[in-house]
Amino acid sequence: MIERLQAESSIIVAAHRGFSSEYPENTLLAFQKAVDIGVDMIEFDLRLSKDDEVAIIHDQTVDRTTNDSGKVNDLTLKELKELDAGDGQKIPSLEEFCELLQPYPELLFNVEIKRGDKAIEVTDRAIEILRKFAFLDRCVFTSFDANIVEYIHDKYHFKTQGFPEDQMSNYIPGENGTFSKLWAIGIDMKLLNPNIVQDYKNASKLTWCFCPDDEEQVTYSLDCGVTLMTCNNPLPALQYLGK
Repeated sequence: MIERLQAESSIIVAAHRGFSSEYPENTLLAFQKAVDIGVDMIEFDLRLSKDDEVAIIHDQTVDRTTNDSGKVNDLTLKELKELDAGDGQKIPSLEEFCELLQPYPELLFNVEIKRGDKAIEVTDRAIEILRKFAFLDRCVFTSFDANIVEYIHDKYHFKTQGFPEDQMSNYIPGENGTFSKLWAIGIDMKLLNPNIVQDYKNASKLTWCFCPDDEEQVTYSLDCGVTLMTCNNPLPALQYLGK
């Protein structure tokens, strides 16, 4: 199913950490609200808890997104779920995410493995869970760590998204380096321009962007030639495309 992302005529709208401009990011509420407005894809972030459970949270600590402080991998999943992630929402596990979204067979997923401790472990565990729910054929795997992208590409042969070289850690230049492991490139709006998009297209890479959150940014992104937009606020992109 993920192959539909290669269709030039298909513009994909992804929700960045769910409908995160309106609801607490990376929560079940934000994911459900993104589905309700009609996004094509959900982007979310994975880390391991102290007891090796896969939790959906962006930061290395819980400080910014919850009512407490501390490192994610210093807390068990039970302890993480006792925190308030905003508006009474909880930090979800990957299993809860899959259970919530099982009724939506056309929904695509951008699975970001965060840099840091236990990145390989969270990758293996996440793939195991996604396989159990039969989600793997709908997933692109993303990381700012080139080692993780290489691991997923070489071991599992899944589709991967990376970023421009200077935004990735452990990037290996050269013909058989990191670039050869990437199926898609995500470009920050601050860096996006028609030339960089064309360069990646000439290299047979899918060219995506993040995060166009108003009509002007959406229009500019599409004029540059991107085929996927990852948005904190997906509504302007959905409305522009008539989805």
